[in-house]
Amino acid sequence: MKKIVLLTCIFSLFTTLVFSQITTTPAPAIASGAVTINFDKTGTPLAAYTGVIYAHMGITVNGVQWTRVIGAWGNNTNQPALTLVSGTTYKLDIIPDLYTYFGVPTTSTITQICVVLRNALGTAKTADTFLNVGAFQATLTAPLLNSTTIVNSGTSLTITANNTNGDASYNLLVNGTSVNTFSGSVYSFTDDNIIANKSYDLQITQGTTTFSRKFSVIVNPGTVSQVMPSGLEDGINYNSGDATKATLVLTAPGKDFVYVAGSFNNWQPTGVYSMKKDEATGKFWLELTGLVSGATNSYQYWVVDQTPTTNSPVLVKTADPFSTLVLSPYDDPYIPSANYPNIPAYPKGQEREVTILKTGKTPYNWQITNFTKPEKEKLVVYELLVRDFDSNKSFQNLIDRIDYFKNLKINAIELMPVMEFEGNESWGYNTSFHLALDKMYGTADKFKELIDLYHQNGIAVILDVALNHAFDRNPMDRMWMSDPDGDGWGGPASDNPYFNVTATHSYSVGNDFNHSSDYTKYYTKRVIKQWIEEFHIDGFRWDLTKGFTQNCTGSDACTNSYQQDRVDILKDYVDYSWSLDPSHYAIFEHLGAANEEQQWANYRINETPSKGVMMWSEQFAPYTQLIEGNGGNKSISGMNNTSKGFTKRRVLGYPESHDKDRLMFQARQYGASAEIKTLAGALKRMASIAAVSLPIPGPKMIWQFAELGWDSSIYTCTDGTYNDETATKPYDCKLATKSVYQWSQSWMTVPERKALYDTYARINDLKINEAVFNGSVTVNSGTFTPSIYIWDDAIPSTSLKNVVILSNFNTTAQNITGNFPYVGIWYNLMDNTPLVVNATTDQITIEAGGFRMYGNKPTTLATDTFETMNQVSLFPNPSSNYFTINTNTTKVQIYSITGQLVKSFGKKSNEYQFEIGDLKNGIYLVKASAENNREKTMKLIKQ
Repeated sequence: MKKIVLLTCIFSLFTTLVFSQITTTPAPAIASGAVTINFDKTGTPLAAYTGVIYAHMGITVNGVQWTRVIGAWGNNTNQPALTLVSGTTYKLDIIPDLYTYFGVPTTSTITQICVVLRNALGTAKTADTFLNVGAFQATLTAPLLNSTTIVNSGTSLTITANNTNGDASYNLLVNGTSVNTFSGSVYSFTDDNIIANKSYDLQITQGTTTFSRKFSVIVNPGTVSQVMPSGLEDGINYNSGDATKATLVLTAPGKDFVYVAGSFNNWQPTGVYSMKKDEATGKFWLELTGLVSGATNSYQYWVVDQTPTTNSPVLVKTADPFSTLVLSPYDDPYIPSANYPNIPAYPKGQEREVTILKTGKTPYNWQITNFTKPEKEKLVVYELLVRDFDSNKSFQNLIDRIDYFKNLKINAIELMPVMEFEGNESWGYNTSFHLALDKMYGTADKFKELIDLYHQNGIAVILDVALNHAFDRNPMDRMWMSDPDGDGWGGPASDNPYFNVTATHSYSVGNDFNHSSDYTKYYTKRVIKQWIEEFHIDGFRWDLTKGFTQNCTGSDACTNSYQQDRVDILKDYVDYSWSLDPSHYAIFEHLGAANEEQQWANYRINETPSKGVMMWSEQFAPYTQLIEGNGGNKSISGMNNTSKGFTKRRVLGYPESHDKDRLMFQARQYGASAEIKTLAGALKRMASIAAVSLPIPGPKMIWQFAELGWDSSIYTCTDGTYNDETATKPYDCKLATKSVYQWSQSWMTVPERKALYDTYARINDLKINEAVFNGSVTVNSGTFTPSIYIWDDAIPSTSLKNVVILSNFNTTAQNITGNFPYVGIWYNLMDNTPLVVNATTDQITIEAGGFRMYGNKPTTLATDTFETMNQVSLFPNPSSNYFTINTNTTKVQIYSITGQLVKSFGKKSNEYQFEIGDLKNGIYLVKASAENNREKTMKLIKQ
């Protein structure tokens, strides 16, 4: 554990409580035999916990701690569970020996068992604990292990240590150079007249075993007050005229001094690298010189507070809060080189994230610099998680799939967070660096290439941003953290200028930003600026906007009610976005009271271009009932703008999203009939879901692979099993990485899935390119036969001006009254086939799970993908025994001339012989249904 001390005062005392409660039998443990770890939870963070306790465990091999870690943090399927002995005591047996258990050769030297004990969710845990292995052990008695001592220039430091099992060899290295050696069992040395920062490594050797005991000293440089040059911002300021220079700026209120340590000073900063302080702004700053153009440098800030808040550290080594690229010792080793080629090497001997600085970079050559965004009212947004979209989990995957999106006819994609998050397998909402791109998905230039390509194809790119919170690696948390166990991690302390100690709303996630703070407001606006100006991002989906209030600690009722401070804060942020890009999209995941949402949706709505914030409108529940054919809420009125009373269409409605289960899964798991639970039956109903959601005027959203009928649950685990979030299960798989069957199983070649994709594409094309779909609308819902009527009386009657959408989510066919606005010839907009309407009350027979979309005129859109049924015919005709149809069919029904259904067939190929020998002679009507809801009725003479 990391400890910080002053020469005259120890600010953090090491507690031995946890060590007395985590012990081994035998003690010390031996590597060549069985070991039992004993645990008494009394007085630990697990004291009140009554569930299963798990061990996150590794060993120290050849001096390297946390080697051969068992399983993965938080995964209860591959990390060992302790056995309850009695009362508060537990044990874990490691057999037959440490070598075998951890899988290391017997030629290795094991000196410690490294362990953290945790609850099932990983939310309560002990500190890192190191249990000795072997008779030879070494102890650094002064200063504290891994401590940093702050001294004035010219001060001395005394180092003492001892060892067991007889004499050992001691070698003290300072900044990598040996300065003292000794042989014996008790060591003491005084380093006099310290005038520079030093990193110490006391190496203690007996036989083939060596212990490394590290600590350091930082000299108080005495901060120089100097006015900062104008025009500088927090973070890296590159000198446009001189690639050998860059100026760093850090806001660190309450801190005494800051060093910049980096590759340019061999991570041993002298007083030259002590940051100056601008007293007017309180900002620390330093101009770096002598940099090499094009060279990759890395650095950290060493931030010192000599009188910190209780439980806060004196020293924090941290990356730049405004980093645009960071290196991580935790994540980078596991990033595929194909995703991020030539990733810079993490600097040896450092810890936690470091920031990359590189002067003389060649700017990206944008091909599209004046992209015209699609109208908000016409948006068809495709939400996706890069991690689960394709097998390589990369931006390159999305580049390679551009034709997939073009042919789907969407005009925007919305990416779940791609900012630097903790780990490599994540939804991205555990963001740690909001201005930096996560390297797991690719380089900054590759992401720009993606955006540029999509703009070339008329597709806007929207980013999901999680600015309600940040997680523990975030520098602004770490610089002012409460760290009572001294492990270098912790939540915000009381003096944190960016974060609340306790969330001021009832939806707490991570560390809660204080959006009333000017520091947080500045940071948020820098995030906005980075993605708009550097990456040409077209819009933001703001995650968890309910959390931007400062008024509602722990109260759902308060959080969900109108909060003026939240309204004002978020208006300020969108004002800034629009100052940089007047047509920028702002989308709030508020899901709250209409009166507050109206404030944003109607904000600056009458300007040119029209502003106003779009609001997520989740309609998962009613669409679930429809696709299942089950009872319950079936009202889809929330897809319509008028349900919120907004001045213009600012409801971004959706049947499913990243945060809800898949409608296909719901249908196949809980469908009201056996047919619904089949792949074909569920896919048919998904097409009808598209028909009664996407065409409704206003922006709409599709969750990835809805158009292919993704039927794996959101709770599918990485091994393919299912584990939901019910209270009886300690670990659910909602956030687990999903298998990408869509590509590995070539779903686009599966006729039923391809037909669904084509249906989505056709409807998207109609919505975006036919003017009527921005007209007036009436949505009739609440039953299993929702109907939608769209019209625009300003459109001439010679064009498409009226649309009637009928659907049937019952489990049996229904005769549905069309309520057409007038009689005449109407056209199935899926393929432009005509329908004669003799009376506005004419009934349309719609099969279970089907839909019809009619227009007063055929669409002018191309129908290459959606070929008509004009060339379809049956033969021989007349016939006595059978007939065939010259196309593949999904259903064939034979009716008597008086309308009774006399025979029915399921899906058949164009070579199938339909037997009719059992029918009486006479005239029949044959209704053939094909993909994309195409139909044709033909006359048959049976003789």
